[in-house]
Formats: sequence, C-alpha cells, structure tokens
Amino acid sequence: MPEDWSSALVVVAHPDDMEYGGAGAIARWTAQGKKIAYLLACRGEAGIDTMDPEVCGPLRVQEQIESCAVVGVTDVEFLDHPDGLIEYGVPLRRDIAGAIRRHRPEVVITGNFRETWPGGGGLNMADHIAVGRATVDAVRDAGNRWLFQDLGQEKWDGVKYVAAASSPLATHAVDITASFDASVASLRAHKAYLEALSGDMADPETFLRTMAEAVGKRYGGVLATSFELLPL
Repeated sequence: MPEDWSSALVVVAHPDDMEYGGAGAIARWTAQGKKIAYLLACRGEAGIDTMDPEVCGPLRVQEQIESCAVVGVTDVEFLDHPDGLIEYGVPLRRDIAGAIRRHRPEVVITGNFRETWPGGGGLNMADHIAVGRATVDAVRDAGNRWLFQDLGQEKWDGVKYVAAASSPLATHAVDITASFDASVASLRAHKAYLEALSGDMADPETFLRTMAEAVGKRYGGVLATSFELLPL
C-alpha cells in the first residue's frame, strides 16, 4: 500500500466497520504522523437487537470515539443516515463530498463495497455497498466546482488514492505486525456491540489474528490487512 501521503479520511457506514480489519493500518499510519479523520454515515442505532435505537445510537457513538482514540484518531464525525436503510444517492454523495472538501485528504479510505466478502465470507450488506460506492463517487464530486455549490466550499481534487478495506478484489496490503495489538484494543472498545454478538466475530483477538494471518500469507508471511486500491 502506498504511504507517500500525509492525510486521510476514512468513510464507513457504521461504528465498528473499520475495526473489523482496517484499524491496524490506521494505527500504523497515525504512528507515522499521518493525520486521519473518520466520517460515519450513521450512528449504528439499529445494530444491537436487544437495545432500543434511542439508547443504542449514543452508546455506539461513544464506543466509536473511544475506539478511534486507541488508534490515534480524535476527529470523528457522524451523519444521520438511518442505520440499516442507508441509500446510495445524491444526498449521501453530497454529505461525503462535503466532508472531503472540509478535510482535504490525500487518501480516502472506505470499506468493502463489493457484493461479497473475501474467501467465501458470504454476502455483503446493503449499507456497506451504498456507502462505499457513494464514497468513490464523492471523491470525484468533491473535485468538481460546479457540484454542490450550495455547500459554499472550495473544490478539492487532491485525493491521490482511494482504498477499500477487506475487499475480495484486494490489490495491496499493509504490514500491521507492530500495530496488531492496537487493532485488537480498538475493536474491543465496541464493548456493548461485542457483548450482543456470538461466534467468531465476538472474539476480537482470534477473529483479527485469523484475518491478518490469512492476508499475510499472500504478502510475505507478516500480519497484514488488505485494501483494494482504486484507480483515479
């Protein structure tokens, strides 16, 4: 994965999305002095079956802020698109393009927006697909001065790379050997969410190590996390 950049914006659908695989790379990059901000399309209010959305949303926001702090990120923003019902379209592109223009990143990072997960991991969900695809389009939107003029922002066409974490079409990887423990701690910060899960995803250490080892087999045997680097 190229590292000739100094600032990035992470755009994902839900709290915990980047922590399931990509946070190790974020921790590596902030340790290098890179400035990274997060934008989440929703507050995760529909993510815990046993908890009312009015209670769940604020709790998951706080957990995401704490999770980001573990990997060196303090700039965290939340949009108000509805968890579970996020729609690809101009309103979502507008919100993301506005954030890109505000933060002026060299790299935009999003989650997997392909139909499936790597290694036969099953179907992806609609929110991930919508946000990822909107993010890719919003990078182009942000660089067009004639789009979203009502935002009153200068265009930003300085994005060098767009990268999608944990894509089945991954082209690049990041060595997270030194930042693996931070990635586990970052996911563990989503305490309420993890307590409501069962199976492998409820065990951060095992889940993330299994993923990192699997990716690393393709990239020299280190612990690694993968990205699909998209052409601009």
